[in-house]
Amino acid sequence: MRGSRFIPLNGTHLPISYNHNQMLEFVKRRKYEVLLFALISHLYNGAFLADHSVYLRVVWPINMMILGVACIGIFAEKSLFMRRMRTVLFVLVMAIPLFMPMGDRSWFLNASAICYILFFLFIFYEILRFLILPSYINSDIISAAGCGFFLLIEVGIFISLMIYNNIPNAYSGIEHRDSLAHIFLDLVYFNSITLTSIGYGDIAPLVHSSRLTAAFIGVLGQFYSVVLVGIIISKYTSQVNQ
Repeated sequence: MRGSRFIPLNGTHLPISYNHNQMLEFVKRRKYEVLLFALISHLYNGAFLADHSVYLRVVWPINMMILGVACIGIFAEKSLFMRRMRTVLFVLVMAIPLFMPMGDRSWFLNASAICYILFFLFIFYEILRFLILPSYINSDIISAAGCGFFLLIEVGIFISLMIYNNIPNAYSGIEHRDSLAHIFLDLVYFNSITLTSIGYGDIAPLVHSSRLTAAFIGVLGQFYSVVLVGIIISKYTSQVNQ
């Protein structure tokens, strides 16, 4: 018997290392479900917060921590380079809210947006590889497909944030322009309805950069949906034939 694995007969407690290994196994087994939950929470839990200032200080770091835990499972069996890249990007996005300056922060927001774009694109690339490679369809495929869609929304949000940071009149209808939390939540809404091609029009791009970005995000969302349907149908047909 190994000391770290030993479970007392009375069942009153479990060793810390045993619980830690159990958690890692759960993350590896349910990595796409954990990532999907983290993405949905990061994007839309602002709807349930009366004080949006708490969003950046408390809720945001918690969501990013859950995203990091999900990434452990997704990149667990990847190369050393991929795992190091995951660690570097995750440390950067976790540290960003802690070092936000009080004064002029336009340069900081640009650098932060680039880090988040790279982080979410890095995860999206791995999700896309997983969707293409296997010839079967199961719950992991469905969860990963949903992750890919929400990752595209994340990328669109931070591209829009860069544009808004450099061109404040790039979008109409954004409220509370002095609150970063409100701006982020407005951009979550705008990119969600753009990617799904709903387009209510209450928030609209006004300059060429924001208009072309919105158009590209919309086209990318439709392209992803079409490709995803083709992948799922192909996997289902192959599984039935086998």
